[in-house]
Amino acid sequence: MFHGTTVLCVRREGSVVLAGDGQVTLDKTVMKSTAKKVRRLAEGQVLAGFAGATADAFQLFELFEKKLKEHARSLPRAAVELAKQWRTDRFLRRLEALLIVADREHTFVLSGAGDVIEPDVVPGGGVAAVGSGAPYALAAARALLAHSQLPARAVAEEAMKLAAEICIYTNDRLSFEEL
Repeated sequence: MFHGTTVLCVRREGSVVLAGDGQVTLDKTVMKSTAKKVRRLAEGQVLAGFAGATADAFQLFELFEKKLKEHARSLPRAAVELAKQWRTDRFLRRLEALLIVADREHTFVLSGAGDVIEPDVVPGGGVAAVGSGAPYALAAARALLAHSQLPARAVAEEAMKLAAEICIYTNDRLSFEEL
């Protein structure tokens, strides 16, 4: 688990929303409260968010975008190829981050251990989260998907607000990307 962030992906009724908090911590100090941890890749067709070391995440975003180009924007193929390279490359293996990537059809969580995890679909939609506040945001989003008719963006916003109330490494300065 990485300290210092919460990134959440919510799917519902054709919408995909990636939300991230803005807090950056260094040890026990909040260094920044307005960081943007989610972004668009592949000419806006893919959403990506990270938890972990910022410089490592930027390098992974660049590498992932290259993989998307090499594999004609096939998210599953690019995710597998990135995970393979991340796990086997001596330099990349040392990067400390988790990524969530999503397009209109798929969501994956990627790690340096070679994990390419496509989360289960839950009643009402789909959800994935990474970071120190991930368990709180994930639980809240699942409950909201199962017991409300809120759109994906509202589910993500409410779940992230709850995570910010509980996780000391997560704040309520949220940023969103949406497909």
